[in-house]
Amino acid sequence: MSIEYISGQVTQIKQKYDQGDPYRLCRDLNILLLTEAMGSRPRDCKGFFLYQARQPVITVNSDLAEELQRIILAHEIGHAVLHRKASKIRAFHDFALFDETSRYEYEANIFAADYLMDDNVVLDLLNEDISFFGAASLLEVPAELLDFKFRVLKRKGYKVIDPPLQAQANFLKKV
Repeated sequence: MSIEYISGQVTQIKQKYDQGDPYRLCRDLNILLLTEAMGSRPRDCKGFFLYQARQPVITVNSDLAEELQRIILAHEIGHAVLHRKASKIRAFHDFALFDETSRYEYEANIFAADYLMDDNVVLDLLNEDISFFGAASLLEVPAELLDFKFRVLKRKGYKVIDPPLQAQANFLKKV
């Protein structure tokens, strides 16, 4: 799946539901959202998506900081939107999330980055001479997620500098 396709899906969703809040989007998409305490160590499960008995379900680790829960939710919604058919075969959980070779995790990260960060807001921050890491901090996202947004912006034709890091699909493992 291309970045252009994923970004197109994000655009359609934002237009149809007229908001950028992953909690409301989860409700609007009729996805059952559960929270469970699963620990706060780097290797603990952060969240997962599954589709069973015609019901999409996302579970997010309630032990994580609220900002990180929001990112995990957007990532899992990415799976719900992009990988629903594949989820009938397997559940998407943090063990796959941390697999650097996983195309599905890469795609869910692209979805989350594009959904959570508006193009114009990111570009405005960069035009104000704010550093890459400063912009990530102001956007309340890990720098790695901002790197995924940069990939989207480049594919859309924006001229952006190369970020000082190249995030892997497993970046949430370390958060």
